[in-house]
Amino acid sequence: MKSFNKLTGIVASLPQVNIDTDAIIPKQFLKTIERTGLGKHLFHEKRYDPNNNLNKDFILNKQPWNQAKIIVAGDNFGCGSSREHAPWALLDFGISCVISTSFADIFYNNCFKNGVLPIILNEKIVVEISMLAEKGIEISIDLEDQQLIVQNKLYKFEIDPYRKHCLLNGLDDIGITLENKKTIDYYEEKLSSKIWHKPESL
Repeated sequence: MKSFNKLTGIVASLPQVNIDTDAIIPKQFLKTIERTGLGKHLFHEKRYDPNNNLNKDFILNKQPWNQAKIIVAGDNFGCGSSREHAPWALLDFGISCVISTSFADIFYNNCFKNGVLPIILNEKIVVEISMLAEKGIEISIDLEDQQLIVQNKLYKFEIDPYRKHCLLNGLDDIGITLENKKTIDYYEEKLSSKIWHKPESL
């Protein structure tokens, strides 16, 4: 998993509340187990018309927001089913941070496991960033210092220390386990030795 430390980029505003995972990546695109190739289907039903042509009115199809690295969204982002394809699609499109007042629990956890930073801020700040996003601004995020810089304003955000450690070091579930590789190898060697040197029963 790619580490997350600092990020500067265009922020796109999706102010709707309760944007669910089926809107983020519709169910017909869940057949793959690959983490790449899903970006073109991100928000498919909003980005394309029934004839599969780009919807020019959707924010992520417009300049400069089609290059967005950050989304500022309405409350309860990522609700619905527990598909891990949702953060995969965001990342493949180029979005590695989502800002909202709240997230669905499973989506929130899946973000950290896949290198996406979900930031929770109070409603006043989210609305302010959302309004500024309509101007096509860039914002900067510093995970180490847990802060956002938005047009010379600084906003602090909270994050669980363990999750912060995992993102900063690019550690998914497998990577976390491999941090203890020496201990695991030592245990396996001891276990193997006991099995092969077990005395025969009388």
